[in-house]
Amino acid sequence: MPGHPFRLRELFRLRKEIPKPLYTASGFVLPAVLILLWWAVVQAGLIRPLFLPGPGAVLAEGWRQLEKGILLSDAAVSIYRIVAGWLTATVIAVPVGILMGNFRIFEGLLSPLVSTLRYVPVVALIPLTILWAGIGDGQKILILFIGTFFSQVLMIMDNVKNIDVSLIRAGQTLGFSNAEILRRIILPAAAPAIWDTFRITIGWTWTYLVVAELVAASDGLGRRIMDAQRYMATQTILFGTLFIGLLGLITDWLFKKIGQRLFRWNEGRR
Repeated sequence: MPGHPFRLRELFRLRKEIPKPLYTASGFVLPAVLILLWWAVVQAGLIRPLFLPGPGAVLAEGWRQLEKGILLSDAAVSIYRIVAGWLTATVIAVPVGILMGNFRIFEGLLSPLVSTLRYVPVVALIPLTILWAGIGDGQKILILFIGTFFSQVLMIMDNVKNIDVSLIRAGQTLGFSNAEILRRIILPAAAPAIWDTFRITIGWTWTYLVVAELVAASDGLGRRIMDAQRYMATQTILFGTLFIGLLGLITDWLFKKIGQRLFRWNEGRR
């Protein structure tokens, strides 16, 4: 009802929309409380700064890296590896997932192998990836690829399989070929869900960054964290970890906004 005042109890109604400013502001509340609690614990001396430096020390470390050019250099290298690893996985996962989602023979052929490999610990594959790809960027990108690809394939398969089969049957009744059904029915209907899969899986790629830069890397955000661990530079570890999280958050926001623009027709179904 226009002009109707928003009541507090409406916050807890299932699927109830809330004012946009309130929705946005609520996202800052918990981080602010955690930072305040963090500051209070350090100020009270409950934890030694060696184990948990205060927010000020972490910010000072970030500023130091920014002034020296370390931060932007490391970020550029890591972002390149993330994009290369995720794009490579996605370019292959999309057609494979679509085939598995539409043809039972491909699902039967590939699903057992893909389902098995997605449970293999990526860290355990580091020695093999060094043997296969050396110690350059190719090895880091391969680790990110492995960490993303197998789960992404299965998610895209499910995105495609969740389409109402009656739409496909209607296309067949109209005499559409398999290619026409794929192009005119399946892909448009599955596109919003596939885009959400992209958004989720690039987040996974970010989580594998430190693993990818664990061995024989001379630069990168993950490498900086690993070097800091050797010297107990806790403020560097914390800043690097939080900065990776911030970059991941920005990536997620970009994917969300692009998805809203691409699939405005689907907003009411979300």
